[in-house]
Amino acid sequence: MSAKRSPWVGDLIHDEDANRRGIVTDVQGGAVWVLRPEAGPGRWTSEQPERLTVVTPREEMRGLL
Repeated sequence: MSAKRSPWVGDLIHDEDANRRGIVTDVQGGAVWVLRPEAGPGRWTSEQPERLTVVTPREEMRGLL
């Protein structure tokens, strides 16, 4: 079993608190994760990276975008 990977810029994540998926676009000061929806406009933030689960890591996302 692999360890849970911390989300980082470019990762597709599931935000448990917002109950939605998005892409990490920025990490500000190591404390605020800026997220955008998979499609369409908008953004939201999270200050709890432990509530963000990596669905598709950024390395795999490169081939999908």
